[in-house]
Amino acid sequence: MKAAAIQAPHETCLNSSSMGKNVKSVTTALKREVGLVSSVSLLVGTMVGSGIFMTPEWVLYYTGSPGASLVIWAACGVLSMLSALCYIELGSVIKESGGEYIYLLKIFGPLPAFLHFYTNEILVRPSSSAAVALSFAKYVVAPFYPGCVPPQVVVKFLAAACIIVVLFINCFSVRLATSTQTFFTAAKVLALVVILTGGTVILLQGQTRNLQNAFHGTAAGFGPVGLAFYQALWAYGGWSNLNSVIEEVKRPEVNLPRAVLISVPLVTFLYVMVNVSYFAAMTSSELLTSGAVAVTWGNKILGTWMWLMPVAVAMSTFGTINGSFFCTSRVCYVAAREGHLPKILSMVHVQCLTPSPSLIFKALLSLCIIVPGNFVKIVNYCSFTTWLSYGMIFSGLVYLRIKEPHLPRSYKVPLAVPVIILVVSAYLILAPIIDSPEIEYLYAVLFILSGIIIYVPLIHFKLHPEFLSKITLYLQLLLQVVPATKNID
Repeated sequence: MKAAAIQAPHETCLNSSSMGKNVKSVTTALKREVGLVSSVSLLVGTMVGSGIFMTPEWVLYYTGSPGASLVIWAACGVLSMLSALCYIELGSVIKESGGEYIYLLKIFGPLPAFLHFYTNEILVRPSSSAAVALSFAKYVVAPFYPGCVPPQVVVKFLAAACIIVVLFINCFSVRLATSTQTFFTAAKVLALVVILTGGTVILLQGQTRNLQNAFHGTAAGFGPVGLAFYQALWAYGGWSNLNSVIEEVKRPEVNLPRAVLISVPLVTFLYVMVNVSYFAAMTSSELLTSGAVAVTWGNKILGTWMWLMPVAVAMSTFGTINGSFFCTSRVCYVAAREGHLPKILSMVHVQCLTPSPSLIFKALLSLCIIVPGNFVKIVNYCSFTTWLSYGMIFSGLVYLRIKEPHLPRSYKVPLAVPVIILVVSAYLILAPIIDSPEIEYLYAVLFILSGIIIYVPLIHFKLHPEFLSKITLYLQLLLQVVPATKNID
């Protein structure tokens, strides 16, 4: 489908008066190139990242037993499925890209939407991408530094190179980005199948000692369970990403539900069975001290083929970064289109039809945060802010169901589902704070509230310096981008 060119409004920068010559102002739209296979690849590819290779030890640490750990992994799969069903309904009501940002904007107004965007897209997600890129780099360089810690400068350089490569892939072509995602998704699913198969073989051979008395030592407590959920839900993160690019999905009313119903149960099955395989091969003590549970599993089970695990983790993390860039750049693109970011970020390349300015913006943020903090702290911080946003969105769905019952919906979830998820969201937000208050949660709240200082002058009162228009014009010419229209047909 060719994007139609139409006359752009006067506030978009390319016009004859600003250029001093007769230049036609045009707009274009993102193309619908994401089919069912690409949609499944995008969801599975962003869900299966570094989490399943890094968080199992922390879930076990907080739960205290293999049995409770497996229950948490299965419960997180059910929670992700129910949440995704709610997002299918939201996607059928609000047919615009942007995910949580656009839902908060349409339901609650610009301030909550901006605070969500400011927190998640400016800090949390770039921090997450930087952490995943560093994980990728560590696994890639590890074979070259046997028996010692790789130099940090090498790790950081390779992480930055990974981000730049992903940037070029996504700027060049939507089709190339989705094809890349499909390839790496197949590779990471194959890696999980290898772990699953290895564990099954061990169990069939009668090595069930590590799974006997599976619930012995289970930790009880309001907070530890919440923190265990944080760690496992980190691995499931990505189930909502298709909503962020819904304007590029072919027949979204059909492919969005199908992709969710295929992807989330598949990932849940793989995660639970992979954890069973971990416990079959390792004792709880070995798993807690492994540092890289998949690599430890490979060393014990695969023998001379143990090198497959670092390669699989590297491919998995690269695919996750690619999927994250594809989805989160669209949130920046939509936020700019709604006036919450500079106009240049709402534009697309005239030939490639990709939101290259927002992709570059996303890459720059990730590169600036290439030095990560403590992995567990990052997960807890991200999970706290994420479920704060989810809580608002699920309450918004309940609000729409009560106040706007006649809105057209191609899919409708039972009202009890968002109510249950809303209660779970409240628990996940409050449990860690009540049981074990830490300063990071206060910092998270203060950072969210600091967005008001930016919102009031720049967004509410629209106090924009004049020189920004000239900068936007020059960036348009440099990047060869034009304003874009909504694609919600």
